[in-house]
Amino acid sequence: MKAFFSNLLVKVFIAIVLGILFGLYLPEWFNRIFATFNAFFGQFLSFAIPLIIMGLIMPAISDLGKGAGKMLLLTAAIAYGSTLFSGFMTYFTASGIFPQLLESHIQSSSQIEETTRELTPYFSISIPPMVDVMSALVFAFVIGLGLTFLEGTTLKSAVKDFQLIIMQVIENVIVPLLPLFILGIFASMSYSGQVFNILSVFLNIIGVIFVMHIVLLLLQYGIAGAIVKRNPLRLLATMMPAYFTALGTQSSAATIPVTLVQAEKNGVPEKVAGFVIPLCATIHLAGSIMKITACAMALMILEGQPIDFTMFAGFIFMLGIAMVAAPGVPGGAIMAAVGILQAMLGFDEEMIGLMIALYIAMDSFGTACNVTGDGAIALVVNKISGEKLASAS
Repeated sequence: MKAFFSNLLVKVFIAIVLGILFGLYLPEWFNRIFATFNAFFGQFLSFAIPLIIMGLIMPAISDLGKGAGKMLLLTAAIAYGSTLFSGFMTYFTASGIFPQLLESHIQSSSQIEETTRELTPYFSISIPPMVDVMSALVFAFVIGLGLTFLEGTTLKSAVKDFQLIIMQVIENVIVPLLPLFILGIFASMSYSGQVFNILSVFLNIIGVIFVMHIVLLLLQYGIAGAIVKRNPLRLLATMMPAYFTALGTQSSAATIPVTLVQAEKNGVPEKVAGFVIPLCATIHLAGSIMKITACAMALMILEGQPIDFTMFAGFIFMLGIAMVAAPGVPGGAIMAAVGILQAMLGFDEEMIGLMIALYIAMDSFGTACNVTGDGAIALVVNKISGEKLASAS
C-alpha cells in the first residue's frame, strides 16, 4: 500500500481530484493558499530550468563521446532518427485530428473566459533566472561537445558533480512538489469553471496518443522486420515482456535487464544487445517525444495559438537532443523539455503545469514505447554491422 501511494502517477491523480474538489467547494481564501504556493514554485521552476538544462545536457553529450566509435554513431543516428520520425509523425497526425477534435472545447473555453473568476496569490516573490533558456542550451552544447575530446579533466569532474546536484534537486525538491503544484493549478481551473472542459480534453488527447504509440511500434517493427527479413509481429510479440515491465517501472533504465533478455530472444547477439540496449535506454525517446509534441499542440490549439510547421520542426529537433539528458526518474523527460516549451513555443506557467500533468498521466505508455522500440533498433544495428559492433564492445 505504501508503494502504491508513493507512485508519482497516483500522487498526480490524487492531486487532480483534490484540486477539483477544493476549487468547487472550499472558499476563496483557502484556494489562494495554493495560488500563492504556485506563484512561488513557478518562479523557482523558471530559475531552475536553465540550471537543469546545463546540469543534464553537458554530461549527457560528453558521455556520447565514449564507446565504440563508428558503431556508437550508427546506433545514436538510428535512435535519433527514430525519435525525429515519431515527433514529425505526431505533428502531422495531430495537426489533422486535433483541430476538429478540440473544436467544441475551444468554443467552451472562450465562453468560460468571458465570465471566469480568478485566484490571486497573497504575495509573490520574483526569482529571475541567472541566464535565459536558449543561452543555457547553447552553453550546454558547446561545453558538452568540447568535453567529448577530453578525458579525466577537472572540468569534466565538475560537470559530473553539477549533474549530481541537479538530479538531487529534481528528485528531492521538484518532483515531490509537482503534485502540490498540479493541485493548485486544478484548484484554480475548478474555481474559474474551466476544469471539466480541460479534463474532457485530457481524455481525448490520451486516447489519440495511445493509438499513435501502437501504430509507431508496428511501423518500427515493420521496418526492422523488412531489414532482417523476419516476421515483424513475432519480433514485436517477443518484446512484450519488456513493454509490460516498463508500464510498471516507468523507467527505461530500470527495464534494461528485461529488454536485454527479450532482444537476445529475438536473435540479437549478447554483446550487441549489451551495447545497444543500455545506450538506447538513454538516447531513444520516440514515445516521450510523441507525448510532448501531441500535448503541446493540443494545448496551443485550446489556447487559440497558431500552429506553425517551421516552429514545430525546430522544436522537435531540439527536443530530441534535450531529452537525452532526462534523468532516470518518472517524469524526467518533461522536466528536460520545460525550458524548450517556454523558449520556443511560449508556454506560460499554467500551460507548463498542464503539460506536466498530461505527461505523467501517460508516462508508463511512453516509457513502454521507448523500451520496446529499443529492441527494433538492436535488430537493425546487428544486421548492419553486428560483427564490428560486437568486437568494438
